[in-house]
Amino acid sequence: MENLHFLKLGGSLITDKSKPHSPRLDVLARLAAEIASARRSRPGLKLLVGHGSGSFGHVPARRYGTRQGVHTPQEWQGFVEVWKEAAALNHLVVDALFTAGLPVIALPASASLVASHGKVAAWELTPISSALQAGLVPVIYGDVIFDRGRGGTIFSTEDLFKILAPQLHPQCLLLAGLEDGVWADFPGRTQLITHITPHNIQSVSQALGGSASVDVTGGMEGKVRQMVSLVEENPGLDVLIFSGEKPGNVEQALLGQVIGTIIQNE
Repeated sequence: MENLHFLKLGGSLITDKSKPHSPRLDVLARLAAEIASARRSRPGLKLLVGHGSGSFGHVPARRYGTRQGVHTPQEWQGFVEVWKEAAALNHLVVDALFTAGLPVIALPASASLVASHGKVAAWELTPISSALQAGLVPVIYGDVIFDRGRGGTIFSTEDLFKILAPQLHPQCLLLAGLEDGVWADFPGRTQLITHITPHNIQSVSQALGGSASVDVTGGMEGKVRQMVSLVEENPGLDVLIFSGEKPGNVEQALLGQVIGTIIQNE
């Protein structure tokens, strides 16, 4: 599928992760406007949007340990709470995108993906591919998943992107968060690592840390390692990790500007 981009709006960007259930509605509105502007500038741009759960899903997910497995009645209650929180944030994201004039449709993974011991077992992708072919903007997000081995689990947006990439062949994967990219000296933030490949990942690994707030899906280290693996498996795919906090950055990234940290196969 030509000219396809995956864009993730990080949970730390669209919510205040230090306060449960705290959306940043002004930021969401700005990001939606930037995405709509980029689509107008590039009429042929195909776009799949994903978003994190931020201060919505991560809090109950950590309380109940949902990602590790779901078996007891209490854990299933937690599974439902995580689903409800993630869906509530998704509703706000879709509203912002729709208000900006984007033809969005939410296609949650919890309704169509089945896992087995934390790995995808089946995912009916026809709705997503049909939406893209029709010029729509499908929206997915980190979500609870039924799992044949664990009972239930959680797949992050990056987990979902990793499954979708070899099927849909995006040109670029854009991860917009709070940070300017991957720092060599976090939390000092004076030296940005601009280029990461499978060949230099070990030399920069000591700079990779977790998340400063609640994150049950791995923080920055997990994200970078997952993306390095993704570009190895999908030749020609570029991944950008950059700040969506700076006005204009998301639009510029969608229009092809390299900002932040780029992860490539070579």
